[in-house]
Amino acid sequence: MSKLFELQQADGPLIFSVPHAGTDLPPDIAARLTDHARKLPDTDWHVEQLYDFAPALKATVIRANVSRYVIDLNRPPEDQSLYPGQATTGLCPPIEFDGTPIYRDGTEVKADEVALRRETYWRPYHEALAREIARAKKRHGYALLFDCHSIASRVPRLFDGVLPDLNLGTVKGESCAPGLAARIARVMQESGLTQIVNGRFIGGHITRHFGKPADHVHAVQMEKGQDCHLMDDGSNRLDPAKVAKLKPVLRRIAETMLAWRP
Repeated sequence: MSKLFELQQADGPLIFSVPHAGTDLPPDIAARLTDHARKLPDTDWHVEQLYDFAPALKATVIRANVSRYVIDLNRPPEDQSLYPGQATTGLCPPIEFDGTPIYRDGTEVKADEVALRRETYWRPYHEALAREIARAKKRHGYALLFDCHSIASRVPRLFDGVLPDLNLGTVKGESCAPGLAARIARVMQESGLTQIVNGRFIGGHITRHFGKPADHVHAVQMEKGQDCHLMDDGSNRLDPAKVAKLKPVLRRIAETMLAWRP
């Protein structure tokens, strides 16, 4: 295993969190996965590359290296459901998004192993993210958290039809100031991409836990349909033409966040 996450510190108030782009698997866990699961189909492929303008905006980036099949860094530590009554996956998921078993024996991860993974992988990421938020607040008086995600645009088990290109989550208005959310939504509406605010994905644990407008931390989640940055051939390769259209929109959203003041 390489280090658990990459941290690129900068002096601005904006922090990009990328919890699901990691592909590292500890050998003992990899040996237990099915052949299909070892391909890591539910990875947020290349998301960090879509935000590689971060240094120019003096934005901090924290990116996980470990796969979400080891532990999902965007789930609560005690694995409470984020979407009660809807299909989802857990802290140490036993199934892929489509319901296919991840482990060869078809079983779930035992409680003692979940606890070990939580301490080994989950806690260090969240502690580092909390430190970066505190550092931004100390320097600027507030912090802006942009939680970066992507998902296959068609996952029938999780949602009907085709997911919009841009899915902004503000926990139904609880994780950031309304004025900030409105400015981001305006950029999305003008982008030419399909978009929605607080649709199927309103924000995971990171957005819900850290987004505290009353405490001067404003957090949003961007869940992006992968149709607007990956090739159409079923691979996980970037499509340069799509990226050329998408990345300026993401940068405008980030710049809009930085231009806003609480």
